[in-house]
Amino acid sequence: MNTQTLNLLIAFCATVVVGMIVVPILKKHKVGQVVREDGPKSHLSKNGTPVMGGIMMIIVSVVILGIYAMQYHELLLAIIAILGFGIIGFIDDYKKLVLKNTEGLSPKKKMLGLILVTIIFIVVYLKVFHLGTETIIPFFNQPVALTLPVFVLFMAFILLATSNAVNLTDGLDGLAAGVVAIIMSFFTLVAIKNGEKDMIIFGATMVGTCIGFLLFNFHPAKVFMGDTGSLALGGAVAAIALIMKMPLYLAVVALVCIIDTLSVILQVLYFKMTKGKRLFKMAPFHHHLELSGMKETKVVILFWAITAICCAVAYFVL
Repeated sequence: MNTQTLNLLIAFCATVVVGMIVVPILKKHKVGQVVREDGPKSHLSKNGTPVMGGIMMIIVSVVILGIYAMQYHELLLAIIAILGFGIIGFIDDYKKLVLKNTEGLSPKKKMLGLILVTIIFIVVYLKVFHLGTETIIPFFNQPVALTLPVFVLFMAFILLATSNAVNLTDGLDGLAAGVVAIIMSFFTLVAIKNGEKDMIIFGATMVGTCIGFLLFNFHPAKVFMGDTGSLALGGAVAAIALIMKMPLYLAVVALVCIIDTLSVILQVLYFKMTKGKRLFKMAPFHHHLELSGMKETKVVILFWAITAICCAVAYFVL
């Protein structure tokens, strides 16, 4: 059995086992979802569904990657991204759901935490592993070396934007986990093609954890990942893209995340410019599609399909 298949299966099985332990604990402590009343009416049945299920993905991925990091040291970067962003999400979820502080982490404190993790990642990337400032241009497969200040700002943007984009995409049963599984499959296939064993391990591990999580999260979801999981997965996607020198490819393979993020930005701007009018029925865009009459499962499958097509296009034109 090859490395990627073995790691995928181990991560999948471990996530299922951990999930069977974590989900009942979350139920017992009533760490439940509070659904927005202005959202799709079909979501009201989700009230009380356990949140913070992202813990199970973080535990499994960090343990597996931690073991391999003793041999493949650059996997430490993956751990920093997953654990660092995941901790920020966990604190936010914990304050909202356990301490019943409806505001959770203030936007300023949350962003400060994300920036701190980003700085740690960048310092380790450049000063510990000396990975350089090269970035591959999509479809030309040519690396271009950026100046250090530009590259640092670029890395910070990728880490912060990707983690928040995946966070916004996490709004329907199975949506974020499925999209990330497909994106990480793309990077795993590229790593196989290039013979990057450490990134094969990283990618396959994340694919396995996402698929394992989907057993609990696909409609009707038994658990939601919360900010704990979505920020961690966003960090993982950004990390593998940066380590493989392919962050610009996120503009293609993470298209649905970009669409959801842009819909939120446009909604806010339009609301302010028109003094209360809405551009979309609800943002992010996946909720607009629901309120327009599309069933939740169809929206999820549509976004999965778009992601798969984008990843296929990106892979075959490498």
